[in-house]
Amino acid sequence: MTEVLRDVLEPGLRVVFCGTAPGTASAKAGAYYAGPGNAFWQTLHLTGLTPTQLEPGDFRLLPTYGIGLTDICKVRYGSDEEVGTGEFDVSGLQARIADAEPGILAFNGKNAARGALERAVGFGPQPEQLGGAAVWVLPSTSGAARRFWDIDPWYELATACQG
Repeated sequence: MTEVLRDVLEPGLRVVFCGTAPGTASAKAGAYYAGPGNAFWQTLHLTGLTPTQLEPGDFRLLPTYGIGLTDICKVRYGSDEEVGTGEFDVSGLQARIADAEPGILAFNGKNAARGALERAVGFGPQPEQLGGAAVWVLPSTSGAARRFWDIDPWYELATACQG
C-alpha cells in the first residue's frame, strides 16, 4: 500500500513527532498537520522548537530545526476513529526510529502512543525507549482533541530537547 505522507526523517534529529495517521485535510494537502484547527505549527513556535511559525507546506524544512515527522499508520488517513488500529505498523515505526536515531520520539496524542507502547499512557516522558529513542507523550494538537489541550507538556519537551 502507498504511504499517505512520506516521513520527514534523517539521522541526528533532536525530536521526531509521531501521530496516529494524517488527517483528511493533511492527506488532501499533502502536508502534515494541515487541518485548520490543528495547533501543531503554532505550538512548535510558542514552545521555541522553531524560531518562526511555519505553515503546513513548510514541513520539509523541519530537519533544519532538528525535527522530524512520522505516523504509526502510514497507509490510512482520517480521524483516529476512522483509521482504527488495524494497520498500525509498530515494527516499522521502531525500525524507522532506529535508523534515524533521534534523541526523542514524541507522540502527538495518546492514541498513537498506546498503539506503539501497548499500554495506557500519561503525558510526559515514558519509562521505555522505542527504536533507541527516549519516548514522550504529548496532548494532541488536533482540533478534535481541544478539550484535552494543555501546552505545558509541550514546553517540558522543548526544554528536554535543549538539554
